[in-house]
Amino acid sequence: MSENTLHLLLCTNGEPASYAALEYGSWIANVMGLPVVLLGILEAVKDEKKVKKLVERASAGLAERGVPYRVQFETGRGSIVISRLAAEGDFIVVVGPLGRPAWRRFVQGRSFRRILARVEAPIFYVRQSCNRLENILICMGGLGYSLNVQNLCLRLAKIGRAKVTLLHVVEPVSFRYPISREVIDHWREIPATNTPQGKALRQAMLKFESSGISVELKIRRGSAVHEILEEIQQGKYDLVGLGSPYSAHSLRHAFLPNVTAEVAEAITCPVLTARYQPESTPLETEFALSHDTRHEQK
Repeated sequence: MSENTLHLLLCTNGEPASYAALEYGSWIANVMGLPVVLLGILEAVKDEKKVKKLVERASAGLAERGVPYRVQFETGRGSIVISRLAAEGDFIVVVGPLGRPAWRRFVQGRSFRRILARVEAPIFYVRQSCNRLENILICMGGLGYSLNVQNLCLRLAKIGRAKVTLLHVVEPVSFRYPISREVIDHWREIPATNTPQGKALRQAMLKFESSGISVELKIRRGSAVHEILEEIQQGKYDLVGLGSPYSAHSLRHAFLPNVTAEVAEAITCPVLTARYQPESTPLETEFALSHDTRHEQK
């Protein structure tokens, strides 16, 4: 992800439910100092008028904030158009609900799940705009899979001088291997253990502390979705960062719950998700590992 070519891709298919994402995208583009591609998706000929109306409204907001932007119209199904455009450049996608009827959501699932599966770029999923960035929650999730979302949230925390909370949920396990047994038996003290989870948590804490960010670590035990939602309800966060279930290039995502989608669909505050791409963070990973090694040698 290059600083010189990075853009925000703001997406709408003309549905009123998608406007919150346009509003948030205009605000976050100004905060991050990024140019915008404003994408109007024409899913049917009859939608042209309402799509152009929302695009014009979003354009006015971008112009008012002084954000550089260009408008692009494309024809096709929302998730397919977004994934194709996102693959053609260096983007962070900003998208909200695409206003599907209830029967279609029941049969096919929400559009966000298809976007999450198809789009490899980072995604802001916005159901309700929140023009504030003071309190960020990062859900640590699977080992390493939250690294890219950590990096993006670090950048945002620096800009907004936000407080960051790292949340790790210890879930029940069916098989008690030595590492899982240590995690379960010492779940409250997991950051101090020599488990992979403990090392990952220490590295994340160090990353934010060394950047001057106020960071707190919380450990919960139970179902990941339930515990994350409870923490969000109690914490009143402005942004929730989650790793992508598609970070693992395997069948893992086909057999385990889509925690990211379930959380994003249940809350109203903006969600940021990003796939783990190890080739994009080698220096940072090396930095974290070397610091963690020195910590353990003391």
